[in-house]
This record gives sequence, C-alpha cells and structure tokens, in this order.
Amino acid sequence: MSAASVPMMIRLPVWRARLTLVVLLAAFVVLAGRSVYLQSMNTGFLQGKGEARYTRVLDVPATRGRIVDRNGEALAISTPVKAVEVIPGGVHATPAQLASLAALLSLEPHELARKLAEAERKYVYLKRQLPPATAARVVELGIPGLQQKNESRRYYPGGESMAHLIGFTSVDGVGQEGIELAQQAQLAGAVGSRRVIQDRRQRIVEDVELIRPAQDGRDLALAIDGKIQNLAFGALKAAVEAHKAKAGAIVVLEVRTGEVLALANLPTYNPNNRARMTGAQLRNRVITDTFEPGSTLKPFTVGLAMELGLVTPQTVIQTAPGTLTIGGRTIHDAHPGGAMSVAQVIQKSSNVGAAKIALSMPREEMHGMFKRVGFGNAPGLGFPGEVNGRVREAKTWRPVEQATMAYGHGISVSLIQLARAYTVFARDGELAPLSLVKTGVPTEGKRVFSPEVARALRDMLEAAVQPGGTAPQARIVGWRVGGKTGTAHKLENGSYAARKYISSFVGFAPVSDPRLVIAVMLDEPSAGQYYGGQVAAPVFSQVMQGALRLLGVSYDAPLSPIEMPGEGEVAKENS
Repeated sequence: MSAASVPMMIRLPVWRARLTLVVLLAAFVVLAGRSVYLQSMNTGFLQGKGEARYTRVLDVPATRGRIVDRNGEALAISTPVKAVEVIPGGVHATPAQLASLAALLSLEPHELARKLAEAERKYVYLKRQLPPATAARVVELGIPGLQQKNESRRYYPGGESMAHLIGFTSVDGVGQEGIELAQQAQLAGAVGSRRVIQDRRQRIVEDVELIRPAQDGRDLALAIDGKIQNLAFGALKAAVEAHKAKAGAIVVLEVRTGEVLALANLPTYNPNNRARMTGAQLRNRVITDTFEPGSTLKPFTVGLAMELGLVTPQTVIQTAPGTLTIGGRTIHDAHPGGAMSVAQVIQKSSNVGAAKIALSMPREEMHGMFKRVGFGNAPGLGFPGEVNGRVREAKTWRPVEQATMAYGHGISVSLIQLARAYTVFARDGELAPLSLVKTGVPTEGKRVFSPEVARALRDMLEAAVQPGGTAPQARIVGWRVGGKTGTAHKLENGSYAARKYISSFVGFAPVSDPRLVIAVMLDEPSAGQYYGGQVAAPVFSQVMQGALRLLGVSYDAPLSPIEMPGEGEVAKENS
C-alpha cells in the first residue's frame, strides 16, 4: 500500500474539544442572560428608546364653538382646512414638482426653497389654512416628505358689519379681538391627544391609542339681532359718507333686558381678509373711545334738580341776555331765549339755563348722580378695552366747571355709557345692567331717579324732537320718540378745536312704553352740517323705525306723514 492511499488520521487533544465546548456554552449563557436582563430588568429603557424613534403623541384639535345671534344665525363658524408641513430631511422632488408645489401654495419659488432649506433641521409649515381641494392637489404631486394636518379656519358671515363686535382669531385659533377674545375659554374647548407609530421617514403608519379625547368648544348665543345690526351699520355708513365724517358709531339697547341688539363702528375691516388692516379700523369706538357728550347730559342735570326739589318742569329760568359769566369765563346760548321754563331749557338746549340749574345744587350731588348713571365706571360687559371715562372728583370742581358739566363739557364718556345712562329715562328711573350675551329676560336695575321724575323727563325729551326743538328729524311715523342732541367741540392738545365737532343723538321709543334706546355719534362731520340734530338724529330715526318694525312693537302715534320744519323752526343746540 502506498503512502498516498493511507488516510490521514488526525486526533485533536481532548482538552481542546472540551475547551471549545465550554466557551460555546459560556457565550450562550452570557447571551441568554443579557437577553433576560434586557427583556425583563431594563424593559422601560428599551421601550422608551423605541418609542422615541417610532412613536409620537399628536394633538387632536377641538372644534371651536360657533357664535350665533339671538335668532340662531351664524356670526362665526369654523371650516375644515389643511396645513402642509415638511418632514426634516425628507423632501425629494424634481424641479417640475417644486414649481407646481409653489404655485399651489401661492409661494414664490425662492420662498419655497428657503422653507425647504429650514426643513433639513426641523418641522416647517409650508402653508397653513389651505382649502381641502387645494390640499388634495398637493397630495397628487406625490412628493415624498410632505404631510398634512387637519386644521380649522374661522369664517365670519357678517363681514365688516360685525367685525368690531365679533373680532377674530389667530391662525392657531386663539381669540385676538372682540367676543372671540373675551369668550376664548368657552369657545376654544380643550385639545385632545393620540399616540401613533411612525416609520423612519416620520410617516404615520398606525394609530396606537386615543390618550385624551378633544372637547369641542361651546356655542355662544349673543344678544345681537343680525337684522337690526345690518340696518344700523348701513344707516351709519351712509351718514359717515354723506357728511364726510372721520368716524362714526352706533349702539342699540333693549330697554327691558339690557341686551345690546346692535353695535357698529366706522371705519371697519373685513375679518375674513385682514391683509391691510390698520389700528384705526380695529377700534371699537362704541366701547373703547371717550368723548365730551355735550348737551346730551342736560336731562341728567335737570333730573337731579327735580329729584332734590329745586325745580319743576314749569319753573322759569331767566336766560337773558343769553350769556352767563363765571370766574372770567362766559357761557353762551347760540339763540338767546329770555325767560324759559325748565322744560324749554331741554327743548331749546339752553346752556345758560342748564348752568344756572347746576349752580343751584351742591357739586357733590352732581358728582354722585354722574357716578350713579354709570359715568366714570366701565359698563361691565366683559369686553376687551372697556373704558371708565372720566368724572373728576367733586372737590376739584370750580364753579365754572360745575356749570359747564351741566351741558357735557369737562366730562368724558363712551357711547355705550351714554346709551346705558338713557335707560334711566326709559325704565322709570332705573339704570339697566347691560349684556352682550342673550338673556331674553327682564333685568332688575339700579334706582337713580324716582319714576315721577323719569316720566317728566321723558315728556321733556319728547318735546325736544318736536318742531321748535333741536331734533325734529329724529321723529318717526307710528311711534312717539324722545331724545336729546349733542354737539361738542373736539378737544385737541388740551384746547377745543374751533371747527371740529363730535355730533351725537341719544333717544328712545316708544315714549309711552320704551323698548329701545339708540345712541349715535359722528366724529368730525365736514360736509357743512355738524349739529347733532342734522347729522346724528336722522340715523337714529332710520334705525329706530326699522328696528321697531322688526320687533313688532305696537304703534303709539298716528300713521300720518311727518312734515319736517323749516330752518327757522329748528332750535340749534348750544353745545
């Protein structure tokens, strides 16, 4: 047998085989022990690492509550929209796809490129509040790395007529102005959350669980009547344009409930498109601006004097020669009237007569009365920017200041404060609490004047709108009306501007059983006419007549046409 045919016989040492077996068994034990340790002793750590990479907790948005008027008509609603966002480092698109994406998102190509560059490091919104149809076209582009999120966009059917009352929200659905801000907690609801699993490109592949359900916001019914609001806004806008006024404001109050049925301002803005909005457009002048109310304050001076037993409607006040000098300053009547009854002082709007009545009373009594009718205190509507107005402490009044306050100079009020104060005459001497939210029930007021004094003043204020009074243009067919004009020089840099006026009218109807109080103000009418009876009273007339018809209020006057008096029959207010 040759050596090549003899099989090679190799025998390994026994110790080496055993060592190999021991090493293998030891490695197995180590791996098994490590596996047991990782899966039982350190489970939380590993799960945390895994979840950090593949699970994510997402917000579940809540639907914002609707805002509706007293009749259920929508004033603010939320509509579904989409947000397009970029996953960090995940976008891979051709130049043609990027050009189409920029066009769909209404972005310039360079702006899109900048956002995509930012998205290499973090999540970036390419576009928010995108209409669902447009968002669907973005999906059709098939660009990896883009994802969409459900959002909502606030829509305001009333547009510019309701803007100052309703306000608006931010892109994140947070109230920024008006009722949207004031009632944020009720309207917003509570955001929920859910846990999802994502792949390595951050795409959601599975919904794991709903952690906390979203709680939708609650709907809010306002006191506003949409039809009366539109009527008031239209009449105010026409007057501002006709008289070339700088601004205007109007408010309508329901006497029995204190509800605000309408509130409008000019200039205004469109809350659905705020691209060119300015600060002047945002101001809710009814609530946040103050002015000297002029002769609209004379009835309060007379009411206090009657309450103190110093005068009656028939008491004669000598106003001749039409001037009154106090401490070196002279008060004037535009049309001297000689001896007048107290009722005529209101009808003719005599500054001299009102000043003499004021000086017959302690200044502390006048100050207290102004405070009791709400001047110097915010009206308590809970609306952002409510102002107190200004009523100086009585101890600082000089005699001439007490005299001028009798006809609305040296005191500042907001239009909503002035309208509320006139509820004292409409409610038999009670001051009504106000509400922007629908209540529908009569409210208990605060006593200011006795019923007898309030009713006597109603008669005087009705005479003020009759021929020979200062506001015959405030009258309407079918209902008796009472009210008072105001025409005050504007304060600028501490002094009164010679040719700039605030023109106003405040009144109520029907006189027999008042249902509404309406206050109108025009800032700097500059088309030739500026008396409150000329520029503000006609707005009151138009809105009051339309509102009473809408509410179905019974007539208390003949349905015969009203003849407007000639210029010589109209008394011009003196302040």
